[in-house]
Amino acid sequence: MRLKERFINREEILNSIDSYEIIEEYPDDKFLPSYLVYAKIKPTVVHILFGVDSENDFITIITAYKPTKEKWNNELKKRLK
Repeated sequence: MRLKERFINREEILNSIDSYEIIEEYPDDKFLPSYLVYAKIKPTVVHILFGVDSENDFITIITAYKPTKEKWNNELKKRLK
């Protein structure tokens, strides 16, 4: 199952906050402005998409996944075209 392969523990996401780096911004996303974040969960790199409701001081984790070099550069910070 793809979902089991993608599973990233919520605690791991929260504990990796010191490594967060915004790599893409989507200010006009469908429901809320969102940000794709690069994070290190030792020794793995993950991407986390956050929806941000600044008005109500609320953040939603939309998805998290382990990026691959098929779609991302060697640093896993820029999409390949």
